[in-house]
Amino acid sequence: MNRLATLLAVSATTALLGGCVFAPPINTQTDAAAVTKMSEQAVATCGAGNVREVNAKSFTCK
Repeated sequence: MNRLATLLAVSATTALLGGCVFAPPINTQTDAAAVTKMSEQAVATCGAGNVREVNAKSFTCK
């Protein structure tokens, strides 16, 4: 009886964990377009020549 309960618990856990699939939302904007947009914002905010780093989600000024 104890083995049956353990087997059922392990099977249920395996089934529940195996069914958890997370798919991130599809990004409609391409990375290149996002970087271009963020670059424009960085230059407008920091000033020309004062941008340290730009990626698709953020930028830093010097």
